[in-house]
Amino acid sequence: MITLTTDFGLQDVYVGVMKGVIASINPNINIVDLSHEISPQNITAGRFCLMNAIPYFPPDTVHIAVVDPGVGSLRKNCAIALPNGFLVGPDNGLFSGVLHQFPAQKVVILNNSKYWRTETVSSTFHGRDIFAPVGAHLASGVPIEELGESISAEDLTPFSFPSPQEQEETIIGYVQYIDYFGNLITNIPATEVRRKQWFAIIKDQVISSGKTYSSCPPQNLVALIGSHGWVEIAINQGNVAKTLGITYGDPIEISFPSTDEKE
Repeated sequence: MITLTTDFGLQDVYVGVMKGVIASINPNINIVDLSHEISPQNITAGRFCLMNAIPYFPPDTVHIAVVDPGVGSLRKNCAIALPNGFLVGPDNGLFSGVLHQFPAQKVVILNNSKYWRTETVSSTFHGRDIFAPVGAHLASGVPIEELGESISAEDLTPFSFPSPQEQEETIIGYVQYIDYFGNLITNIPATEVRRKQWFAIIKDQVISSGKTYSSCPPQNLVALIGSHGWVEIAINQGNVAKTLGITYGDPIEISFPSTDEKE
């Protein structure tokens, strides 16, 4: 199986062309589209989607991801072997969330042109000319060692995003994803608030916590633990990102009443 995650959208033929390249190598590969609506060049969003989707796929799945503002530059192309599958794409921090969950067993730089679509690679479409064919060969049983030169996982490009800041009675987290509904997913894990009394503060608005979106009346704000396991801010039947003018990386404070005994 191969999954595809890109910021290509569906208006153009780019996604279809990648699938055509894969099918030309092995028409029996099952292809699953994770998302092609990652906002353009948004590595943060692509990172979040990958790390929340990959645990649900069977072993040996090849995950091709292309959110690549540095295409054609000196950034590396890579394939990574995980305990439960493979990653193929640009080395720009896109895979860092997955690698926090699953340690890299092997990393190679994709410099063996035998497994590219052509040696004359487009400087603007590595998804077609490198990542799709490499992923198809990998899914067809080609050993990852054949794809290029091995490097240490420590040599992969780190991802730059602020970590949550813990204080005595508060945690400052940051918006790491905004979903289709406009809900704000922070990088504060559910373990920090579960079984505690807590509320959120964003742009001077105090937001009570609840268990689901309907824990408050329609068009009201609520803070909750999302299905992905992160603290989330939402508006019941509304779009909180647009309503409050929030974007990626904006801070959100979680506060615990002073009477609450922290664990």
